[in-house]
Amino acid sequence: MCRNIKTLFHFDPPVTAEEVRAASLQFVRKITGFHHPSKANEAAFNAAIDEIARASVRLLQSLETSAPRRHREAEAAKARARAAARFGPAAAD
Repeated sequence: MCRNIKTLFHFDPPVTAEEVRAASLQFVRKITGFHHPSKANEAAFNAAIDEIARASVRLLQSLETSAPRRHREAEAAKARARAAARFGPAAAD
């Protein structure tokens, strides 16, 4: 799975349309291998992003869980800790 696609389900505050679109864009980029499509493929590329975003929103709205909501700041701190353990501490500027 593409490392840039983030988990969007069950967060506080809830996911935004921009976050869903960004994940959809990353998914389409991954499966096509295009970072930027050619002019000939641009319409199909953008249509796929829109369709995946709509399907993602429907999926996220239909999911249920009894788990407590995750907090973005706490999840980001966990991700930074995992990255530091994996790659070492970030270099100072």
